[in-house]
Amino acid sequence: MTYHVDRFHAAVSVLAGHGNIKHRLTKAYEDHLDAIDDEDLPRAVKLAFADLRSLMYRVTPLNGEGAICASVRKMSVAEASECAVSIVSLYRDMLRHSGEGQVALPLDHGERRAVPPFLVKSS
Repeated sequence: MTYHVDRFHAAVSVLAGHGNIKHRLTKAYEDHLDAIDDEDLPRAVKLAFADLRSLMYRVTPLNGEGAICASVRKMSVAEASECAVSIVSLYRDMLRHSGEGQVALPLDHGERRAVPPFLVKSS
């Protein structure tokens, strides 16, 4: 499971980079997510990942172009952005199911502490 979480983390890192969203989406999926087998994923993310895969392979490639590149090329910027959001959501869900996404909060909700002076806005 950690391997897949790492793959999603790498994909999200590419998506967070600079450049055209379509280029980042193509690179993130081809380099980090394409090799993942749906059957190796937790049941809670299998369907969403299969949906993403079908979007990334929905266009038949031409002239030596790969299916992922062709599919992303035919997407609108909004569709490519939605796919990127889907990858980020899948990463979040993978973290939840791996137990790596549980972060201890520094303050207990029932506990009241004074706000440190550097956080107080001066007048």
